[in-house]
Amino acid sequence: MHGQIASLYRYPVKGFTPERLGRVKLREGEYFPVDRLYAVENGPSGFDPAAPAFVSKTKFTVLARMAEVARVRTGYDEATTRFAVSGDGHTDLTADLSSEAGRTALAAWLTAFLGEAATGPLKVVSAPPHRFTDHILGHVSIINLASLRDLGQRMAVLIDPLRFRANLYIEGWPAWAELDLGAGTPVTLGVASLSVFKPITRCIATHVDPASGVRDLEIVEALHTHYGHLHCGLYLHVTGGGIVKEGDGATA
Repeated sequence: MHGQIASLYRYPVKGFTPERLGRVKLREGEYFPVDRLYAVENGPSGFDPAAPAFVSKTKFTVLARMAEVARVRTGYDEATTRFAVSGDGHTDLTADLSSEAGRTALAAWLTAFLGEAATGPLKVVSAPPHRFTDHILGHVSIINLASLRDLGQRMAVLIDPLRFRANLYIEGWPAWAELDLGAGTPVTLGVASLSVFKPITRCIATHVDPASGVRDLEIVEALHTHYGHLHCGLYLHVTGGGIVKEGDGATA
């Protein structure tokens, strides 16, 4: 099947604002660039930067645990490692995430903004090249926009694709055809080669409106009711690197 890349996004700090990109360079065997490099612990998570390993997303400030995270607006400068945060009623902050002082300042700002929603204490953690993905082998995530439109029609609502926090959104594939692609199926995005790893199982993070931070749609229940599963999107692995940009072909 043939389609094209509608948009690309990265999430430098897990749970926070998606950042749209015009192009990225995918590298064989690696994660999506600058994606989920940092996370914010909501109380001790057991994560050890000296021996980084997978930790459940429930240990971090993510939408599945606190919808209020969506009301924080953020931006990351890769060149300087400076992370800007803003939110209604709070003074803007820019913190250098490469420094302990910067990470501490960010944690303090988030503690004040999130209030009782964060049980804390909050702490910014990282251990490059470790990534805080929802699945330890979820290197790159994609969403088929036709599938979201079909789900929206069944729910009689317009669904914002950003609820699904994918790296790439694909236009032109038949609705739900991506779920017929078995593990190992080759996928070409631009000049990069990838292979299907597994479908993405969805959680209540998708219930949160990314604009308002309000839980207003029961996506998980709708997937089960209308399709008999909880899958939406795919995880892929990069098997051959290259530049990928908006408008490039997406073939499987």
